[in-house]
Amino acid sequence: MTLEEFSAGEQKTERMDKVGDALEEVLSKALSQRTITVGVYEAAKLLNVDPDNVVLCLLAADEDDDRDVALQIHFTLIQAFCCENDINILRVSNPGRLAELLLLETDAGPAANEGAEQPPDLHCVLVTNPHSSQWKDPALSQLICFCRESRYMDQWVPVINLPER
Repeated sequence: MTLEEFSAGEQKTERMDKVGDALEEVLSKALSQRTITVGVYEAAKLLNVDPDNVVLCLLAADEDDDRDVALQIHFTLIQAFCCENDINILRVSNPGRLAELLLLETDAGPAANEGAEQPPDLHCVLVTNPHSSQWKDPALSQLICFCRESRYMDQWVPVINLPER
């Protein structure tokens, strides 16, 4: 590996870390402002009713989910809709970390979950923009810029790995 290749790889890792940090900040703000929608079905309903206020779509899947044909069909339809409506899309490769960020992770083991309701569907998360002031949010601007740059490089759905804390 040459020095240039090493440096380019290091810059890419640093950039991805910054994008991951920006995503964490956007999700934190969206949670506090209640501008977040969680779940494939709930997301589809919102996209049908009010796509103009959706600023970011996250599709979360791990390796097991990649083999789920029905989920991949849902993802394809959501991606197509988002592309057609100029909604920024990111794919998150570690749904467990996303669950932690959304405060949905339970610490209880499998025995404690018997008879409990199903965990929330985190495969699709939408962030909406009800207030124009949110456009001034530097973290959201950074994510939008990253998505735009990725599209210019023909990467329509860039993959983000949220950093573990």
